[in-house]
Amino acid sequence: MSTLKDLREKRAAAHAKAVEFLKATDQTAETRSGYDAAMADVDSLGGDIKRIERADAAEAEIRAAVNSTQEIAPKTTKNLEERAAEYRASFVRAMRMGKISGRTGTWIGSENRDKVVLDREMAEMKAEARAQENRDALEVAPMLVHIGTYSNLGYFVPTGFVQAIEQATKWFAPLLDGSVITVMDTATGQPLPMPTSNDTAQAATIVGEAGTVNEQDVTASQINFGAYKFTSGLVKASLELLQDSAFDIEAWLSQRFGERFGRGMESYLTIGTGSSQPTGLLTAIAASGATSIIAAGSSESTGGAQTGANSIGYSDLVNLEHSVDPSYRRGAKYMFHDQTLSSLKRILDKFGRPLWVPGMATNAPDTINGFPYVINQSMPQIGSVSEAVTVIFGDFKKFIARKVKDLSVIRLDERYAELGEVGFISFARLDANLLDAGTHPLNVLTQHS
Repeated sequence: MSTLKDLREKRAAAHAKAVEFLKATDQTAETRSGYDAAMADVDSLGGDIKRIERADAAEAEIRAAVNSTQEIAPKTTKNLEERAAEYRASFVRAMRMGKISGRTGTWIGSENRDKVVLDREMAEMKAEARAQENRDALEVAPMLVHIGTYSNLGYFVPTGFVQAIEQATKWFAPLLDGSVITVMDTATGQPLPMPTSNDTAQAATIVGEAGTVNEQDVTASQINFGAYKFTSGLVKASLELLQDSAFDIEAWLSQRFGERFGRGMESYLTIGTGSSQPTGLLTAIAASGATSIIAAGSSESTGGAQTGANSIGYSDLVNLEHSVDPSYRRGAKYMFHDQTLSSLKRILDKFGRPLWVPGMATNAPDTINGFPYVINQSMPQIGSVSEAVTVIFGDFKKFIARKVKDLSVIRLDERYAELGEVGFISFARLDANLLDAGTHPLNVLTQHS
């Protein structure tokens, strides 16, 4: 704890030093160099703090898991552990060794045992998933045209493998870590309607004794979530590599698949068109009818000639914040590209205070104008294109990503047989949309042309 406290104090001191350079009346090469050096210290110390906090969080999660396991009856715990270990071992052997082509479908070195284990577990998991889905089922709309039928190709991956892929995905797509948008896991990919209702036009009224009460109907609608199928693309490995017992095939596959799913999903969750693909944040906000705020620029703070085409000013952010209803500002965040953050870090408000402030308390986030922010590298940058949307602000929990839990991996033996290689491919399913009943929980800042 003392280490974190010391690091935060050093970071605050480095930021104060950077602000002094920023406030200097005469901006020379020396002051700019001093500012850059101080901010480099701020970023470096911030990285150290985040690593320690992540380690503490992981340790707490492990302790909680151990305590939870100890509460289970010894016999049940043993059965669960044996079942998980058996499935994991069978999965790894299936990925390493594959199967012989032919009617028998014999798995090399396992005499059908691994295939039986995988098939049995797959059947049980899907049966449990369907049972849960049936228990929770509602009357749903007709099958959407973009939702296909799931085919039982490949095998579901063991739990640890899925978690490893999730960690790698978060590195590229922080949208999916649950702290920004709402991530909804479902057991199956059947159409899922989410109801919406806008009753904001109605209010209580006074009625006299025995007076007539006017009808006030509630307008209801719904947003349908499907499940678009994403593929990792092919990952190839040589037979020699797979046969090497020292080679960690789980870590290798999860890293490759995680990186690819991460890069692809982040883009679709941001700019997806909603036509044969998920509806991204920018598309959903534009379709919601929210009135975009047009940037004026930072000249008001700097005294320079920066316009809203190539900069963002303090008033631009204030106007964006107040374009969102106060009810959505309670847990609101900013979202922008890392290069946009770099520009905002150099801006002072009209009172000479920096817009960017480092978090000092335990797990406290850094803030812009008092609100936390999310870096999304799929967002447009300032000056990248005319009239680009560079900043999103509001309650991101109203944006929902629907994920299907099932993740499958297929091993391709024959396709690269003449090269002495084996191909692997993975599939995941995802859809997304903004849950907006008409009061616009998110809005955007647009650079003017």
